[in-house]
Amino acid sequence: MSNIKMIFIFIILSLLLSGCWSKRELNELAIVVALGIDKIDDEYEVSIQVVDTSEISSKQPSSGRSPVVTYHAKGKSVFEAIRRMTTLTPRRPYFSHLQMVVIGEKLAEEGINEPLDFIARDHEFRNDFDVIISHGSTAKEVLNVLTPIEKMPANKLLNSIKVSEKAWGSTLSVTTDELLNTLSSKEKSAVLTAVEIHGDTKLGIDQTNVERIKTPVILKYAGIAVFKEDRLEGMLSEEESISFNFLNNKIGSTVVVLACPNKGDLSTEITQSKAKIKGTFEKGVPKISIKIDVTQNIGEVNCAINLTQNKTIRFINKKTEEQIKEQTKKTLDIIQKNYKLDILGFGEALNREDPKKWKEIQKEWSTIYPEIAVDIKVNIVTQGLGTIQNSLLYSPKE
Repeated sequence: MSNIKMIFIFIILSLLLSGCWSKRELNELAIVVALGIDKIDDEYEVSIQVVDTSEISSKQPSSGRSPVVTYHAKGKSVFEAIRRMTTLTPRRPYFSHLQMVVIGEKLAEEGINEPLDFIARDHEFRNDFDVIISHGSTAKEVLNVLTPIEKMPANKLLNSIKVSEKAWGSTLSVTTDELLNTLSSKEKSAVLTAVEIHGDTKLGIDQTNVERIKTPVILKYAGIAVFKEDRLEGMLSEEESISFNFLNNKIGSTVVVLACPNKGDLSTEITQSKAKIKGTFEKGVPKISIKIDVTQNIGEVNCAINLTQNKTIRFINKKTEEQIKEQTKKTLDIIQKNYKLDILGFGEALNREDPKKWKEIQKEWSTIYPEIAVDIKVNIVTQGLGTIQNSLLYSPKE
């Protein structure tokens, strides 16, 4: 056999046999499901939420221990703090099953580029986990709260943000990959959902927090945080966050409450919403138009109103249109005038429409954006009335 053939066989065998050289057994790893990053003075304080696999296993009875354990360490960088964590953890932290990253409010105000660099660079981290910020508390305190129903608090945070985004519309699921792409863009500013601790943070760490009918400490999403470059600039309220998601084409479903013609009110369920942002240049002047097509059902009626009449449905459609239009205009005014940040991607829309003209105004975009004219149009279609047509309050004699 020639030397060339022997070398070729050796290379093939080397490739085939090298697949397990870096394998690690499960009992050698501490599986991290949530990561918190705070800034304390000039150091990073990193918190990890590690699963106690024996406590969440359905095959083994619970011993009464917490299903997760949190560890904390400080360092001049996130990387250093995580490596220092090995002096505390019984096993090496393993991040491939990470579900949530919580960034402390103080760190968000100073800038999130540095801690994100490690997360994006390290090969153990995937790019599909969600990133949120803490509001009114530290990331460490958020990860220390035990939650009912979901044994792992990281699961609670992840499920809540996704369910709320689909059913209520005040939150926004943002993955690391999406966040990094937005931060690297010169045309759009970043947003992240913020979480708050309601109750005494000292009680949240105790096992009794999940042993009561009324949980004394809960984690609640508070709205959407707005960033200028990589720094936290401010917060949109819950109502403003819903309006932002209408404009941002991120509403899956939500509820709109309308006043009836005489007295009382009725609620409609938004079942579908599609928003399209279009940029144009008229005689060199940039303009934005937003069209929102909404489908809704009648959800609850607390007034005497005849839903079998076409004029009633037209009234409901008109009132829903007026309310969504009014609220989205108010929110857009706050975004443009107060924050002066293009979080809806108007620059991207103008660039798509005419890249050449966009380049001419790109350098002055920060001064043009707050004054740009925006036309919002809302179209409403009511599809269903529910399993009953009229309210029990309605009388045909009226």
